[in-house]
Amino acid sequence: MGGKKKVHPKTRTAAFKASEPSEIVEAPHSFVIHRGLTCPYITDLTLDFRRIMEPFTASNLREKRMNRIKDFVSLSSFFHVSHMGIFNKASTQLSFKVVRLPRGPSLTFKVHQFTLARDVISLSRKQMIDNDHFKHAPLVIMNNFSGDGKHLKLMATTFQNMFPSINLAQVNIGTIRRCVLFSYNPETKLVEMRHYSVQVVPVGLKRAVQKIVKGTVPNLGKCNEVVDFVTKDGYASESEAEDDEQSHVVLAQTLKSKGNLEDNKSSIKLHEIGPRLTLQLIKIEEGLLTGEVLYHDHVVKTEEEKETTRKLVEKKRKQKEQRKKEQAENRARNLKIKKDEKWAAKREAEGRNDSDPEDDAEYYKEEVGEDPDEELFKMEEKSSRKRPNLTGGMKYKNKRPKLDTKDKKVKRKDKFDRKDKFDRKDKFDRKDKFDRKDKKFDHKNKKDKFDPKNRRAKFDPKNKRAKFDHKKSRKSK
Repeated sequence: MGGKKKVHPKTRTAAFKASEPSEIVEAPHSFVIHRGLTCPYITDLTLDFRRIMEPFTASNLREKRMNRIKDFVSLSSFFHVSHMGIFNKASTQLSFKVVRLPRGPSLTFKVHQFTLARDVISLSRKQMIDNDHFKHAPLVIMNNFSGDGKHLKLMATTFQNMFPSINLAQVNIGTIRRCVLFSYNPETKLVEMRHYSVQVVPVGLKRAVQKIVKGTVPNLGKCNEVVDFVTKDGYASESEAEDDEQSHVVLAQTLKSKGNLEDNKSSIKLHEIGPRLTLQLIKIEEGLLTGEVLYHDHVVKTEEEKETTRKLVEKKRKQKEQRKKEQAENRARNLKIKKDEKWAAKREAEGRNDSDPEDDAEYYKEEVGEDPDEELFKMEEKSSRKRPNLTGGMKYKNKRPKLDTKDKKVKRKDKFDRKDKFDRKDKFDRKDKFDRKDKKFDHKNKKDKFDPKNRRAKFDPKNKRAKFDHKKSRKSK
């Protein structure tokens, strides 16, 4: 008997979703990919934009050329992906598309300029980069998106929904370590995107004390004591400018950084960490990269043209549904035909005939005009594989008679009876076993005796006697 099949626990879907907290599940997730022509700078820009969208993005996503947009859309529901950013490199320009999954709308931007994060960091005097800054989502700042036009409201809403919302009553100020700025210029219709790291510094301290509080090691070579460094301000760097009063705020919470206590003034400083993007909105589509065009920057249509386009889109949609319906019907019909052919071949192999004599008779009458003979299309009785019943209570004999268990036991006794089978006299009687002429004559017993050491003797079956063989050696070495 085979052992019981091992059942492995299924640790997917439901168990995976149940293990995640509600905050992570409800937060907007994103895919950032690049399509079109290959370019190393576009690949680096895609990785930098993923860095902005952390931690709710696929940072190590590896897309291939064979992958399609529908492949990512099919995975979006399982990973709670709500937005997808696509950098598309054409021969003339670079475009950036923001898609709301799974049914749209889709916003298409033209990228006028971009700067990679590594270039921005290399130009900055102070490089404030820490991996802890990317453990929490950034703060989104919108500027000048309050103008007229529905496209501005939709664009601002899309940018805001790409990042998780912040509850001011429950937010921990210490988790806000980054911010993303979207600034719209109504004259040029361009959107400037910047990425900063946030630093909070206590206010009201001397420059020397600020350096000690920050943890930097000052140069005390010209000081006799520490008091000299604290009391004199001349040892501080002249390149450091005074903080602007507009950046001073009163903290509502105590932060982990040194010197930032509750109800004390602190200064907020921003350090750009890149990348930079200059975007222009080109068009807005209703569906997932398809559908009715709600807004277009270059093409302006009248209401009649919009209605015509809407009818054309609706017509194409109905044609597509009709084609899908016909394809489903054709598949079902072909499947039925194959099934019937298989069944007919099976019946033909069994020697059956699917034709109906009544239908053949009607067809003969329509073509000839006369009734066919009775014997021409005679209904053959279906042959049954069962044997007819015998009268008088008789029964058929079985094909193979059943063996009696008693006989089996007797046979087993005979089978293992070694007395007759292993008879020493019959087994080693060489008179019958080796009845050949190549035997030695035993003068004592007056009979031939087989000599296996005679290697030069060769039996001649024609004359039935031993024959001398010169090829064989006399003695075996």
